[in-house]
Amino acid sequence: MATVETVLGPVEASDLGPTLAHEHLRFRDEATVAQWPTRYDAESERTLALEACADAKSRGIQTLFDPTVLSGGRDVTWMADIAREAGMNVVASTGIYTYDHLAQYWVNRTPEQVAEHFIDDITKGCQGTDIKAAFLKCAADEPGINDNVEKLHRAVAIAHRETGAPIMAHSRPASQTGPKQVAIFEEEGVDLSRVVIAHCGDTDDVDYIEGLIDKGVYVGLDRYGLNLFLPTEQRNQTAAELLRRGHTERLHFSQDFCVTIDYFPPEAAEAIEASGAIDNWSLTMIFDHAFPYLREQGVFDDDVEKTVLVDNPRRWLTGS
Repeated sequence: MATVETVLGPVEASDLGPTLAHEHLRFRDEATVAQWPTRYDAESERTLALEACADAKSRGIQTLFDPTVLSGGRDVTWMADIAREAGMNVVASTGIYTYDHLAQYWVNRTPEQVAEHFIDDITKGCQGTDIKAAFLKCAADEPGINDNVEKLHRAVAIAHRETGAPIMAHSRPASQTGPKQVAIFEEEGVDLSRVVIAHCGDTDDVDYIEGLIDKGVYVGLDRYGLNLFLPTEQRNQTAAELLRRGHTERLHFSQDFCVTIDYFPPEAAEAIEASGAIDNWSLTMIFDHAFPYLREQGVFDDDVEKTVLVDNPRRWLTGS
């Protein structure tokens, strides 16, 4: 079986084990932290990341796929430190996370020139280290597929063709971005079996999700706990119906959990959680609030759990 690059070096794909396919050990704006470092508590971030990893390990999780890239504060050396102390596989990514704006550096470069940066991360190493990224990340959200977003999708497609690395695409079902993202990948000759359209669980429109699956991609039911996009009850009903329709082998279950995130000042973050917009968000939410429901519905058992947590992430990452 193939080997997989982790932040601690290559491992056998068969050793990945149960995997959370979309989580963030830390999410912060790298430009802000560079200019105002005292606004951040590095020791607290580290402690919380280790605690979250320990919780995940207690449920049998051995691997995290972390799609934190530019604009999310990717730091592969820090990720390696966490992975080493936690005793967990962490798989890093490359790409640019934006819904609209790009810095002039990227505006003035072609998709091919942008792709060169991603290819270097995959083949040489990230951020001046020998730690290699194993997958590509791009995003489309409420602004839709504007010129900047399209450029990045084409850039990750080019890097995919060059390296064989799979693609994780943040999507927004409410803006119907998924089919447009898949169309770009098709135009660029991407192997759609190596694409996951993330955050499809933000809608209860099963036909919309099934239409994407029919194109050959994986879909992410990967935002459990984020009720501001869709409550857990509806996420579970959607997941159950997809399993009933026979799509077990195309689903990624995860939480898109950000152990720490700097989007809001502390008082605003507390108010958001108190409002119910966030519910039991953690690296273990699916084990307590999704899988038990699915088992009760008769669509989930140990074999299904192995498929969605072990086989599907491995097949997407390695192609086998």
